[in-house]
Amino acid sequence: MKDDMPNLREFDQRLRDEAAVDPSLDVPQDAPTSKTQIIAIYGKGGIGKSFTLANLSHMMAEQGKRVLLIGCDPKSDTTSLLFGGKACPTIIDTSARKKDSGEEVAIGDVCFKHGGVFAMELGGPEVGRGCGGRGIIHGFELLEKLGFLDWDFDYVLLDFLGDVVCGGFGLPIARDMAQKVILVASNDLQSLYVANNVCSAVDYFRKLGGNVGVAGLVINKDDGTGEAAAFAEAVNIPVLAAIPQDDDLRKKSANYQIVGTAKSQWGDLFAGLGDAVAGAPPTRPVPLDQDGLLALFDSKDTGGDYQLVPATDADMRGKNAVLRESLEVIYDDA
Repeated sequence: MKDDMPNLREFDQRLRDEAAVDPSLDVPQDAPTSKTQIIAIYGKGGIGKSFTLANLSHMMAEQGKRVLLIGCDPKSDTTSLLFGGKACPTIIDTSARKKDSGEEVAIGDVCFKHGGVFAMELGGPEVGRGCGGRGIIHGFELLEKLGFLDWDFDYVLLDFLGDVVCGGFGLPIARDMAQKVILVASNDLQSLYVANNVCSAVDYFRKLGGNVGVAGLVINKDDGTGEAAAFAEAVNIPVLAAIPQDDDLRKKSANYQIVGTAKSQWGDLFAGLGDAVAGAPPTRPVPLDQDGLLALFDSKDTGGDYQLVPATDADMRGKNAVLRESLEVIYDDA
């Protein structure tokens, strides 16, 4: 009986050894066990994630890949572009409606096809009536019930809003649901701030044992000023593509026209992006601090040279300020 007792001394030593490991060291990576690449795309709202993803997914499907596009942004604008402006029923709304009528959600209720791409929207709660992140979690729980883990795709592309930092929107990173992250940004401080936040999240969860990495940056509306490329170099990730700031692209996007096709003048650009996304390995980024981010821009544009001036108690009290005698002991000179 005594021989069956665990050796608590050895167990205690293993815990101590594990605790002594430097958490900044990278986690060993195993080869993927599934042929499906699950890729989460993050970026600031309005920066062009949906435009990039809709056209990227269409090009990948045109190249013979099986692609599932899942919109995870409450605005549901990813599939709207793919479907010519038509909004498809969201998973969350459909789930609530079916539950009220005592029915089960079926694939055909929430998943639709266009140009070889299978696409669906998770959706979100009504404004001011719920947590968008919780909606994301509920949506993926329903996808698992529908058989998500058994579906046969080469790529699953997830469109995530990067401005929101709550746990639901960080789900692919925190739970290792994706193998890699693609960032979409432009040559402006706010979009690069969001991209840097996502890099910080990836770095944090890698320290905890996670495996998700950043595969690279897509520069959208590139005006050639170079800040986004400098950011990518600073955080040690590649630039996968630079989509120019072009009036033809703006008009076609506004009119829900797909340009990620061989028939378009932009076909080669998106074909190259597809190849880059497929082959880019997930890497651990090196996020910048606020000063490092500001240093990418001219200080006259960002206020990077501004010196912080501390406020005083008298400043805060304004007209109510009263000079009080100090309790400090003052010694006479000897």
